[in-house]
Amino acid sequence: MTTPQHAAAFFAARLAFQTDVSDVRSALVSGDPGFVLVDSRGAEAWAQGHVPGAVHLPTAEIPSRAAQLLDPAVPVVTYCWGPGCNGATRAALALARLGYSVKEMIGGIEYWIREGFPVDGVNGVVQQAADPLTAPVGAVGCAC
Repeated sequence: MTTPQHAAAFFAARLAFQTDVSDVRSALVSGDPGFVLVDSRGAEAWAQGHVPGAVHLPTAEIPSRAAQLLDPAVPVVTYCWGPGCNGATRAALALARLGYSVKEMIGGIEYWIREGFPVDGVNGVVQQAADPLTAPVGAVGCAC
């Protein structure tokens, strides 16, 4: 049986290694997010649409390209497709093994789009209304 102390340690660890799309968006629009956002998906997915300002670094290329694209002194936040994909987790693990401070953006690009945040793709930067299943109607982002 778990204790309140075990639960507190578990949830503190989750917050230490995960962030959500709303918090990432708030940090990015602040102009000084304190991290670099990494899209770990492949080239076709990146072209289809990605978070504006993200760095494209597919998971398989992290060992060979991370040092060229990322400053080890700057924390990294990784994302992939969404909750059904563990690509961001794999990318975060690869970066952590290389010595980077890293978090995973839970929800991925799916929840970024569903919360009504802008996406940069073949048609330029586009934005759609927030999905009422993920954000209050008329709001942008999580009101968690």
